Amino acid sequence: MARHGKRYAAAREKIDREHAYTPLEAVRLVREAPAAKFDEAVEAHFNLGLNVRHADQQLRGTLMLPHGTGKDVKIAVFAEGEKAREAEEAGADVVGSADLAAKIEEGFDDFDVAIATPDMMGTVGKLGRILGPRGKMPNPKTGTVTFDVGKAVREAKAGKLEYRTDRGANVHLVIGRKSFDERTLLENYATVVEEIVRAKPAAAKGRYIRSITLTSSMGPGVHIDPTRTREIAAELEEDAVPA
Repeated sequence: MARHGKRYAAAREKIDREHAYTPLEAVRLVREAPAAKFDEAVEAHFNLGLNVRHADQQLRGTLMLPHGTGKDVKIAVFAEGEKAREAEEAGADVVGSADLAAKIEEGFDDFDVAIATPDMMGTVGKLGRILGPRGKMPNPKTGTVTFDVGKAVREAKAGKLEYRTDRGANVHLVIGRKSFDERTLLENYATVVEEIVRAKPAAAKGRYIRSITLTSSMGPGVHIDPTRTREIAAELEEDAVPA
């Protein structure tokens, strides 16, 4: 069993593992935990009441956080000619076609998102065994296979997130950094919850959101009351009103 350091243990002592906190309480506990030597990501983990063995109960989509994730997203674009120039002007970090595919086959992986024009999918398709497991394969359902590469690059740079259920019916999303203030994290969290609720499959039965956990890269998880899915940001106003 993995051993955790003193910083982790100190943070965990303040958390009641049996209690489901409000979103605001959870954000505060995560932010107040002893800091690591870097600006940790803040992550929301959802366990959903879905049977992902059935295609009609799988979730996959994209969303834009109102305040972004705080991460400098590196983007690789598969395009040629005018579309390649469009991608470069929009801020893509790496642009290429067959040459880029060859680099990836040789081990190049210094990018977070891959975007491709539809005419490049013959080349990109051969990279499925590499990019697929890493969650970087361009897909028209998430807007990463498109001729509007400029828009796709700008959205990705602004923090557009892709989400999908894993084999255990979980969804994992970064909602910001520990350096973000409470309101920023809470508003990003509210946006994520609204999207998960909106995307509920029609075929889903029973309890949909089973659990939500908020954590930082190096910190313990904080359980959030999954019934608190509306008017989340209003908690800040209520908390600010003197008793």
